[in-house]
Amino acid sequence: LRAMTDQNVEWDTITCSAAVSACEKGGGMWESAVQLLGEMGEVLVERDTIIFNAAISCCRKSGALELALQFLREMVTCQVKRSTVTFNATISACGQDGAWEPALQFLREMVEARIQRNTITYSAAISVCEKG
Repeated sequence: LRAMTDQNVEWDTITCSAAVSACEKGGGMWESAVQLLGEMGEVLVERDTIIFNAAISCCRKSGALELALQFLREMVTCQVKRSTVTFNATISACGQDGAWEPALQFLREMVEARIQRNTITYSAAISVCEKG
């Protein structure tokens, strides 16, 4: 992204999404993902569900539960649609900390919001409860 800026190429949702996903796939480089999400706001690039999901997954891999929860709250504030993937990643992040109570709350939120649950959802919730 720095090279894009140096060459006067504007950032967009697609390139930023790829960069945040690279942070997640690169071993949970959550600090870079956080910085990138902040910079996206500064240059007025829309942050969408895919970008937030990648950031939450990055936090999950790094064990940064509080930051994952902050991103989830930010999605609500920014009116970004939360998905099955969003909640699965967040529930899994709770598992890193053994935080079973918030994990079960997120499961309830999914039911209330009529967000589809799947095998990953229930497996992550069970795993959190087992660790907690």
